[in-house]
Amino acid sequence: MRYFIFFTAGLLLLLSSCSKDKVEAPVFDVSTDALHYKAGSAITFRFSGNPDNLTFYSGEDGKKYEYRNRTSQPGKLQVQFTSLVQWGIRNNLSLFATTQLVGKIDSATVKGVQWTDISNRAIFSTGADNTPSGAIDLSDFSDSGKPVSVAFRYTDVKSTTAQQNRWVIRTFNANAVREGASTPLAVMADAGWTAISFKNPQSVWTITAAQLLMYGGAIGAEDNEDWVISKPLDPNFIKSDVGYVLKNISSPIADFTYTYTKPGIYKVSFLASNRLGQTAKENLKEMTLTIEP
Repeated sequence: MRYFIFFTAGLLLLLSSCSKDKVEAPVFDVSTDALHYKAGSAITFRFSGNPDNLTFYSGEDGKKYEYRNRTSQPGKLQVQFTSLVQWGIRNNLSLFATTQLVGKIDSATVKGVQWTDISNRAIFSTGADNTPSGAIDLSDFSDSGKPVSVAFRYTDVKSTTAQQNRWVIRTFNANAVREGASTPLAVMADAGWTAISFKNPQSVWTITAAQLLMYGGAIGAEDNEDWVISKPLDPNFIKSDVGYVLKNISSPIADFTYTYTKPGIYKVSFLASNRLGQTAKENLKEMTLTIEP
């Protein structure tokens, strides 16, 4: 009999503990005074309930609930750079692109892939500093759905009657373009440049966060062939949309005021959640607001 009592007491304690650990779905609602507002007007959202966590998605670009987990969307690659050439104006800098470069970048892989010379799509310096290349459309590469690597190739020869020249790439930008909007993929500092020298290892590309620099050397310098290659640039990459955290478990719920500056129709989302350890319960409330001019 005594064992039965102990067993029963233990079972009741276990059931009580499980009950305390159970996560309840958040009881939550939101309301506004109207569904139509003028751009620039303050909108007050009023809440009922008290969820542990509450996140607001305004419905504006980059802030949409339905895209919170999106990391990929078809895009077109576009790159731009500015350049300077000094000490001999020669067309000895070329621009290349490939979709075949994967893994470690070394001389063997650079020679082993198929590169396309796209120099005719860009404007290079003829002596003026910060010469803009113009927007270079690489849709024909990004349509493959594969990441694209771009490279600058410098060549010069010992028989040059003047000193070999100096090229500087001042700026670099790569973007994924979609319906007039663009997602930044890389700038000079984070384009993952790798320098490869095939001729004259005494003169190579100098890579910094601010620029790319190649100087072939004085009169009589050895033949040069030097590449500087970007990391693969994925035109399908897109940042996930983000929400604004209105409440966490340690803060009370309160009315929230927000202002839309542009006219449009916005699907507004509020994600409420209760969480315990790895277990979570959610409650999504949405409304459509019309913002007039």
